[in-house]
This record gives sequence, C-alpha cells and structure tokens, in this order.
Amino acid sequence: MKVKANIKSLSRLVEEQYGKKGSHKRDKFEKGYQSFKLGALLLEARLEKGMTQEQLADKCGTNKAYISKVENDIKDVRLSTLQKIIEVGLGGKLNLSVTL
Repeated sequence: MKVKANIKSLSRLVEEQYGKKGSHKRDKFEKGYQSFKLGALLLEARLEKGMTQEQLADKCGTNKAYISKVENDIKDVRLSTLQKIIEVGLGGKLNLSVTL
C-alpha cells in the first residue's frame, strides 16, 4: 500500500503560518528570525573557537551575562558591540548587507 506524504516546503509553510512577504505578521516573524539567527551564529562561532561565554566576554571587554543574552536573543546588541565581539573576541570579520 502506498502512503502519500503531505510534504510542504519551508517557504510554503512559513507563508501559510505568517502570511505573504510584506504583511505585518510576516514582517514581525522575519525580524524575530533575524535576531534569533544572529544569536545562533554567535553561539556557533564561539563554540567553533572552543571558547566559553566567559572567555569571549573577557576578550572583548563585556561580561558573560551579556554574551548569554545576545546568544539567546534576550538582548539587542549595538552594532559597535557586535563588531567588537566578532572581531576582537572571535577574531572574525563582520559583514553586513542591506536588502530592499
């Protein structure tokens, strides 16, 4: 007996759940996703470097609690602080882009 799977693409699922791009609900979702993504990227980079939150904080002149809040999307981060965390703390380079 063949079972037909009800498979949806991620973009279709997001559109069904949050509406089309440009809608208020979708824009709110996208903004939240970008904040979450930033924290996840920082966490991944820190772990790749084999550093604890405390080591990263010491290296870039902040504290462990701040690093934790940024990684867990609890605190907004200033661009200058983000740049310092990435460049001084992690030895990386911050790249930004603007999409219109």
